[in-house]
Amino acid sequence: MIGIIWIQFLDMMHGITTNEHFRIALLAMVMAQVLKIGTFFVRHRRLDFRVLLQPAGMPSSHTAMVMGLTTSVGITEGWDSVTFGIALIFGMIVMYDAAGVRRAAGKQARVLNMMMEDMFHKKKIDELRLKELLGHTPLEVIFGCVLGMVTAFAYHLIFR
Repeated sequence: MIGIIWIQFLDMMHGITTNEHFRIALLAMVMAQVLKIGTFFVRHRRLDFRVLLQPAGMPSSHTAMVMGLTTSVGITEGWDSVTFGIALIFGMIVMYDAAGVRRAAGKQARVLNMMMEDMFHKKKIDELRLKELLGHTPLEVIFGCVLGMVTAFAYHLIFR
């Protein structure tokens, strides 16, 4: 029984690692995260590699990933396929969440942090601050979208 489960697990892992759509989505996400170092440097005139692990910034890696996947599916399965439609709806939800819900949560965190500062002005209370960089601006989402699409098209042009 354990042998069968192990074989199925290995088969699943092989399928994931050889899945072209998965590789493209992952590549788009990694490219977006690396680009965040450059955009942070241009904006703040200093290098900070911690931005690789932060959920916000230019461009949106969530959007780049989901649009890389969506575009790749559209290229290979057809723009009128059910699979592309599912990927597109999924992508729209991710982009809405990135620019809407998560951005609003970040704004609320900023307000709560300011309230905490006002309440305990300059006292030695070490309260944890809420993460304020949760979401993306619409421009960050647009650039993530373009990056994901360009990554998918480039991948299919180069490797096909």
